[in-house]
Amino acid sequence: VTADGAQIPTYRILDGSGGPIDGAVLPDIDEAFARRIYENMLLCPTLDNLLYNIQRQGKISFYMTAYGEEATIVGSAAALALDDEICIDNMATGQYREMGVLLWRGFTIDQVMAQCFGNEDDTSGKGRQMPVHFGSPAHHFHTISSPLATQIPQAAGVGYALKRDPARRDKNIAAVIFGEGAASEGDFHAGMLLASTVPSPTLFIARNNGFAISTPSTEQYYGDGIAARGPGYGIDTVRVDGNDVLAVLSAVREAKKRCLESGRGVLLEAMSYRVGHHSTSDDSYVYRARAEVEDRKRIDNPISRFRLFLESQGWWNEEQEEALKAKLRKDIMEAFKKAEAKKRNNLGELFTDIYGGEEPWNIASFFLSFIIWWLRKQQREELAALLKKYGDSWEPWRNELAKFKDQGRNLLK
Repeated sequence: VTADGAQIPTYRILDGSGGPIDGAVLPDIDEAFARRIYENMLLCPTLDNLLYNIQRQGKISFYMTAYGEEATIVGSAAALALDDEICIDNMATGQYREMGVLLWRGFTIDQVMAQCFGNEDDTSGKGRQMPVHFGSPAHHFHTISSPLATQIPQAAGVGYALKRDPARRDKNIAAVIFGEGAASEGDFHAGMLLASTVPSPTLFIARNNGFAISTPSTEQYYGDGIAARGPGYGIDTVRVDGNDVLAVLSAVREAKKRCLESGRGVLLEAMSYRVGHHSTSDDSYVYRARAEVEDRKRIDNPISRFRLFLESQGWWNEEQEEALKAKLRKDIMEAFKKAEAKKRNNLGELFTDIYGGEEPWNIASFFLSFIIWWLRKQQREELAALLKKYGDSWEPWRNELAKFKDQGRNLLK
């Protein structure tokens, strides 16, 4: 890929002490914008701490943190327009960590809590999805799905749709964020091929955090990371220090510009490190040394690095730090208590919202419509029969049904 066969260089602006490296050009930001970036970066781990702990207490079923990757997530969000389409690829290989994108776009702490608890205020999916599967049309954030790499080709399709829209073709792009493990899937190559040949203005942000669940990146590929694949598709490519929020901000801004100018895809690889466990179902100390993780936390912390930069500019101090931490803890605890006290949606909502708007043409035939109706009817009747049999007599079911607004009564009619 490179002329002399050396590794692709990593674009950086700040060194580990928060100072600009020699020759670095700072992106165009003012104090208010920089402080907002930092506040969002600090909000992510504060939320993560509480939600991780309450999962351990059995109050929610699952959780994934973004520890150590705040600069990549918030920096990307800050560089994109609020109406650029975000297609978050989430899977079992180091994803589900883009909550910071939604928070940057105005998704509230209350909405985060509602989704994780699956209560009646959950606008992402009415409690029908596992925690951290966010979605919000209002924030141009496509709903998260669990399977590996599914939304990479979808993002290329979204980019193509934007290119065909006269009102948005010179203004907006699609952006998809995924882990380096997802880049081992065929969907990665399908998306890259579509965005480079059709083409479509799609920004592929590969967040290389070092591990796809328990598989280190050294065992995932033989070549020079993910960035080495971009030139093979003929698209502009950059590798960036994913723990340097200013480098991410600057690189994503330039990547968007190139997407719009060329009308095709751009690949950005952000080099980071997953400090947290893969999820609440994982113990990462089985496959990596605790000392390695602690060293990374101390030596290459993206939040500390950006805080040092802010302090060097006279934009931040210890008093403001403590005030922000206290405010975030207070806001998060209030949202947690409110969400925990709310009921879930009616149990019958399991069978609603299959389609938005008119029924799709390809199932409009009487036969297919009847089959779909019959299957849903069978499922409702089966659940109703189980409720009649166990709903009052079995304590675990009684306890669960008490959490729903209607205790499942609408299914017994």
